[in-house]
Amino acid sequence: MSRRALITMTPDEVAAFLEERRVVTVATVGRGGRPHLVPLWFAVEDGDLLAWTYRASQKVANLRRTPEATLQLEAGESYEELRGVTMECDVRLVEERAEVARIGGAVAARYAGQSGPELDAFVTAQAVKRVGLRFTPTSVVSWDHRKLAGAY
Repeated sequence: MSRRALITMTPDEVAAFLEERRVVTVATVGRGGRPHLVPLWFAVEDGDLLAWTYRASQKVANLRRTPEATLQLEAGESYEELRGVTMECDVRLVEERAEVARIGGAVAARYAGQSGPELDAFVTAQAVKRVGLRFTPTSVVSWDHRKLAGAY
């Protein structure tokens, strides 16, 4: 068996990894063709990653031109602890205000650890100037070096 096969996460392991991570790095293609990297908070829904961001952001301008992104999440401090997931994704910009607020609410609740009228009021006010992002993976690559148990 190849080392690549040994360290690949199962779909359940990928799902658990996404739930435990807090920040995803998103790469879009800038106007000049170079990668534009940004960190985002996110929520997971039906295998997609959801985020929201300011309507006037560079990443939104990039996604309007090319609605594709590569996402990466990683963990580990030393080689034998490294694990991560990279996803190539099709991206849908969500502009309907109610859906933007729903996405923003899911993200905000995940990071606030709570919900309620104050959080709802914040999300509703922010939704006016934001768009939702729905990242749908078309390719997933994962690795978990802990599966090698120190044998390289």
